[in-house]
Order: sequence, then C-alpha cells, then structure tokens
Amino acid sequence: MWLAREQEVEIHRPPRFRPGERVRAIRHIKNDGTYPGREIGENLVRKGEEGYVRDIGTFLQQFFIYAVEWIDRGTVVGMRARELMSLDKADAPCSAEENAEQGTSG
Repeated sequence: MWLAREQEVEIHRPPRFRPGERVRAIRHIKNDGTYPGREIGENLVRKGEEGYVRDIGTFLQQFFIYAVEWIDRGTVVGMRARELMSLDKADAPCSAEENAEQGTSG
C-alpha cells in the first residue's frame, strides 16, 4: 500500500507547472504498463531530456499528472512533479532541493 505513505494531497495546492512550460526530466522514466504500444520496463524518457507541459490532469484525486510532450521523441508521457524541473522558472528549486529543505526544517 504505497499510497498510504504519500505525505500530502498535491491537488490541495496549485499545480507546480503550467501548460506551455518548458521542463526537464530529473529521473529516467520507464513504462509501468500504462503507456500503450511499449513493453513494460521500456525506457520512455531519459534523465535530462527537455519537453513542454501540454496538459494537467489528476490521479486518484490526490496527485497532479503532467502530460509532457517530448519533442525529440515525438511522444507525450504523463509525469509527476517530483520527476520534473522547470526550465522557465530560474529560481524554482528541483525536487531534490525541496526535499532537502523540508527535511531540515521543523
């Protein structure tokens, strides 16, 4: 029951990214079985690739899912905020920096 370990419901705050925003993958993303036409475990996005947020949806009424278009691959892959960093917001920390700050505060 991995969902019980999630610390917060993301949709209680505004989305971190907006449609049209340029983003970079900060993790390798593999097909978990939800991407049609690809084998489970096949690499969908490599760390460091750049794309654009096309749309924002939700999953389980808890999490934002960002539909990111990866121009070089010609694909759209659903991603979580923790898997992305903004390239349009120069002062936006990446997820690892945010987690480090949260761990040291309080």
